[in-house]
Amino acid sequence: MRFIDTHTHLDDPRFDLDRDKVIERAHRLGITRMIVPAIHAAGWEHLNQICGQHHSLLPAYGLHPMFMPQHRKQHIAELAEWLERGKPVAVGECGLDFYIPEPDKAAQQWLFEAQLELANHFQLPVIIHARKSVEQVINTLRHFPKVKGVLHSFSGSQQQAERLINLDCMLGFGGPVTYSNAHRLHALVKGLPLSSLLLETDSPDQPPLPHRGERNEPAFLQPVIEVICSLKGLSKAKLAEATTENARRLFNLPAI
Repeated sequence: MRFIDTHTHLDDPRFDLDRDKVIERAHRLGITRMIVPAIHAAGWEHLNQICGQHHSLLPAYGLHPMFMPQHRKQHIAELAEWLERGKPVAVGECGLDFYIPEPDKAAQQWLFEAQLELANHFQLPVIIHARKSVEQVINTLRHFPKVKGVLHSFSGSQQQAERLINLDCMLGFGGPVTYSNAHRLHALVKGLPLSSLLLETDSPDQPPLPHRGERNEPAFLQPVIEVICSLKGLSKAKLAEATTENARRLFNLPAI
């Protein structure tokens, strides 16, 4: 059984002391590929170096909406250069975050659309962050019908999930699905078509229930796998086969 962690920030400084061991632990548990999305321009070079040192790490480059004070309009032109030469599997992490205090919604919207235009130009999928903004993300994606993507750490409604699937998007699930009180999320995952589901950790953040309070890492995908298998009545082998194929299809990955 082989799994893909489709969202982990292994370039984060919290992994600087033991990154190699973290990756080895993931490999031992069958997590053979990990997609590492960027969050701001200052981190692109570091992310590129780390992914270059580990064949199982796959880079994505983007500008995260939670870091608006660090972004500049010229970063879009620089992002285009990275997408052309950096061999990324996606544009991201990008999107909209209306949960942060006093969000500049207009600036976030401009930045999100600029990255969607780049994704369209380079024929790359997008890794989307959407917090308190799923509806606006859906409305925006309608203007980019050729762009595919994933809503990472999805927490929207069943109706929103169906509309996103109709827009050729997949939905990523990680640690929050393991929380015992996540009843709405459990019902959502149970009813989703398997062909739209991706696995992720969002490490070092969002650790699953058995590791609450710890630094998250790709190896902690295992509790997520167990809960989703239970919710959907699947074997681990079937979930591995389906979600790995989903990730391969979305991110245009070669066979493992």
